[in-house]
Amino acid sequence: MTTVPRAAQLAQFGRFALIGVVNTGTFYLCYLPLHRWLPYFSAFTLAYLASMVGSFFLNTYFTYRTRPSWRKFAFFPLTQLTNYLAQSAGLYLLVSGAGLNSTTAPLLAAAGAVPFTYLVSRRILLPHPREEPAP
Repeated sequence: MTTVPRAAQLAQFGRFALIGVVNTGTFYLCYLPLHRWLPYFSAFTLAYLASMVGSFFLNTYFTYRTRPSWRKFAFFPLTQLTNYLAQSAGLYLLVSGAGLNSTTAPLLAAAGAVPFTYLVSRRILLPHPREEPAP
């Protein structure tokens, strides 16, 4: 099994973070208009789903430099479910528990999930080396 040099991993995480900023901007640009005529949690869910599709393609091409496939596309939302639940819990706690404004709270909730989302998406989007046969 080959190991990825630390510098390459840091560059990959940097690309992931940049895509995260773009994805967060996409999410927020969807969330704000939806929040005007939907409850904050419904607006959050719809904006999250829209930005997730963009995140899949940006991460496959730019972050991990791999080809998208239907299999990866099918699994990507499943891995994001955990991220969604963590962000949802964070959003709920920030708005209902801490009394933060529901317009800005999603940004804070998203920031807390970045490292975990990187590890999960990396696991799904990168090709897995085949195990070597036993001698």
